[in-house]
Amino acid sequence: MGNFKGHALPGSFFLLFGLWWSVKYPLKYVCRKNKSVCYLGSRAGLQRLEFVEGIIKAVFALIGMVAEQFVPDGPHLKLYNYEEKHWDHLMNWQHATMYLFYGISGLVDIVAHGTNALPVAIDRMMLSLAVFIEGFLFCYHLHGRAMLDIHVHQLLLFAIFGAAVCIFLEVFFRGSIVLEMLRTSLCILQGSWFWQIGFVLYPPNGSPEWNQTDHTNMMFLTMCYCWHYAFAFLILAVNYTIVSCLVVHQEGAGSLVILVRKALILQGC
Repeated sequence: MGNFKGHALPGSFFLLFGLWWSVKYPLKYVCRKNKSVCYLGSRAGLQRLEFVEGIIKAVFALIGMVAEQFVPDGPHLKLYNYEEKHWDHLMNWQHATMYLFYGISGLVDIVAHGTNALPVAIDRMMLSLAVFIEGFLFCYHLHGRAMLDIHVHQLLLFAIFGAAVCIFLEVFFRGSIVLEMLRTSLCILQGSWFWQIGFVLYPPNGSPEWNQTDHTNMMFLTMCYCWHYAFAFLILAVNYTIVSCLVVHQEGAGSLVILVRKALILQGC
C-alpha cells in the first residue's frame, strides 16, 4: 500500500518482533547460566517458544498479504489489467510477496521446532532469505520516485541487508548472543524507520508535506536514521538490564528458600 498505513503495518510487525527479541534473547542468555531458575534454560522450553513464534510470524504475514490485496484500492488478486493493458497495483503485489516469504519462514519455524523433520538451522536460513527477498524487492521499488523518497528507502536497505547477513551468520554460529542482539537492533531500526517513512512521505492528519527535493531534508533524515538506531540500542540496554536484574533476584529468592528449608530441617533434627 502506497500510503501511511502501508508503512505503519510492516513497521508495527517489525517493532513487535524486535521488542520481543530484545527480551527473549537476553532472557535466554541469562537463563543458560541459571537453568534451575529459568524455564528458557531448557531445550524443550526454547523449542516451544520458537514454535509459538513461528505461528505468530505466519499469522502476521497472512494479515499483511490479505491487507495488501484486499484494501479498497488494492488489486484483489488481479495482477494484469487486460482492458487497459498494464500491470495492476504492482506495489501491492511486491509488498504481498515480501509477506509471503516471511510467512514461509514462519511455517519453517513451525515444522523445524514442532517436529524433527528439518535441521534446526533451516529456520535461520529461511529467515535470512526472507529478509534478503525484502531488500531485493525494495531495490527495484524506487524507479522514477522523488529524491527524498528514494533516500529514505535506501536508508532502510542498510537495515534490511545488514539483518540478512547477520541472520545468515546465525546459521553457522547459532546461539551467539552478539549476533542475536545485532539482529534485534536492526529489526527495531527497520520497524521504527518504516513508521518514519510513513510520516515523511504520507503525513497523517493534514500535517505539512516534506519538500522532496530539499537536500537539507536528506541531511536531517540521515541524522534521524542514526538517532533511530541509537534508540534501538537504548531499548536493548534497558531490557537487558531489567531481565538480568529479575533473573538474579529470582535466583537469590530461590537460594533463600533453600536456606530456610535447610534451617527448618536442622531444627527438626
